[in-house]
Amino acid sequence: MHFSIREARPGDASIIAAYNSAMAQETEDKQLDPGRVGPGVDALLNDRSMGRYWVAEGHRQVIGQLMVTYEWSDWRNGTIWWIQSVYVHPDWRRKGVFSGLYRHVESLAEAAPGVIGLRLYVDAENLRAQQTYRALGMVKSDYLVMEDMFAESSEETEN
Repeated sequence: MHFSIREARPGDASIIAAYNSAMAQETEDKQLDPGRVGPGVDALLNDRSMGRYWVAEGHRQVIGQLMVTYEWSDWRNGTIWWIQSVYVHPDWRRKGVFSGLYRHVESLAEAAPGVIGLRLYVDAENLRAQQTYRALGMVKSDYLVMEDMFAESSEETEN
């Protein structure tokens, strides 16, 4: 099946937010608040200093997405692009959509001055995704992600 890849535009915000919600439901059994995820997508689409989205299109519809945010590494004196918000519509899975998005972003990162690599985090139980990432040349890092999510912590105590 044929698809193309392009940088996302503000008009893609609603499908990106819907795909973010679908991804959270599928991978973590979480329901995202549309009143939070929609404005979050809009914020990034309107401020490229925060990151960028790319979308895959097939049959004139968005069929997949990938977001990149930036981390400055003082140890390496360069920027690492973090891949996030990956989603491919179920009808298009196992057809090379994610690989196409990844290779597109990888080539942009390699050509961008000061970008030194790509990273992503994946749920420890999501073995299929880990296999896909390995097939693209990614390797398991020695780092373990830890977090302190203020908004989520305060919401959980309120409920």
